[in-house]
Amino acid sequence: MPAHLLQEEEFSSTSSTTTVGTVTSRVSRNGNGIMEKDLLNHEDLAGDRGMIDDLFDETYREKEGPKPPVRYVWRNIILMSLLHLGALFALTLIPSAKIQTLAWAVLCFLVSALGITAGSHRLWSHRSYKATLPLRIFLTIANSMAFQNDIYEWVRDHRVHHKFSETDADPHNAMRGFFFSHIGWLLVRKHPDVIEKGQKLDLSDIKADKVVMFQRRYYKPSVVLLCFTMPAVVPWYFWDESIVISFFIPAILRYTIGLNATWLVNSAAHMFGNRPYDQNINPRENPLVSLGALGEGFHNYHHTFPYDYSTSEFGWRFNLTTAFIDLMCLLGLASDRKKVSKEVILARKMRTGDGSHKSG
Repeated sequence: MPAHLLQEEEFSSTSSTTTVGTVTSRVSRNGNGIMEKDLLNHEDLAGDRGMIDDLFDETYREKEGPKPPVRYVWRNIILMSLLHLGALFALTLIPSAKIQTLAWAVLCFLVSALGITAGSHRLWSHRSYKATLPLRIFLTIANSMAFQNDIYEWVRDHRVHHKFSETDADPHNAMRGFFFSHIGWLLVRKHPDVIEKGQKLDLSDIKADKVVMFQRRYYKPSVVLLCFTMPAVVPWYFWDESIVISFFIPAILRYTIGLNATWLVNSAAHMFGNRPYDQNINPRENPLVSLGALGEGFHNYHHTFPYDYSTSEFGWRFNLTTAFIDLMCLLGLASDRKKVSKEVILARKMRTGDGSHKSG
């Protein structure tokens, strides 16, 4: 490996953070563009995290010939339309809601969002830190409250997204436009390559997690209870809120906002913003998305360094999820956070970035 990029891997037992610094340089292809990438040694990654399926596969090529026909999923189209109409109606109810109900809705949003960001994303999809059983149970409950597919399915689709980003095998390929990458991908049948590549992923680490597989077995009843029933019953029962307001604000509106916050990572954060780490890929740095998605909008960084638990080099800035994981480490509920060293980050900026870091 190039001497100017070689660093030693450091481990601090006091901070429970692994700083990753072993880098190799090679030429890779993303879609039609050739780019030079700095990648961690794959063998080191496999030994450290137990998987490498979130790293871009430069050998993939889209099949030649006409694209398969678009097949609409009318059930999803109808349900998503009704959900968003319900959310619009919920907005008209906000002036009539009690302050406790609004606070409860915000709390439900934060908890459910952490089930995605700290749970299915940073913990299970990328193995960027380790969590004890109590924390994994909490994140699983929060994930069911979020209702964005069970953890197993979420992880499978997300690893495929990283491994085949912006290709036909990407579930929410941003090259197909904003609407498709935001919500449209849920309203049509998956491209055959998405299904094919998803079936070939090694998900043995997820299958070995009994908490994840328990949730998968009982996912539908857990969603009914945690996403809709509990958020609606609590305001109605404990402070005598109207049942209509209790259902439409903490359940329907909160759920709809949570969905769109996540979808903006797939759409806006792949289209709008700068690319200080790798100008050859679509994902961007989008602070506004980070605000709504609890730190998931630093997307150029994340697709460049998917193994970093913070998904950003800036710590807690616009990144509530990183603060949550750090707190869990402080409480002894999480450990072994993976973090890319500052030297590697700077080297990558200089090699493949768009230069925007110089003005930031």
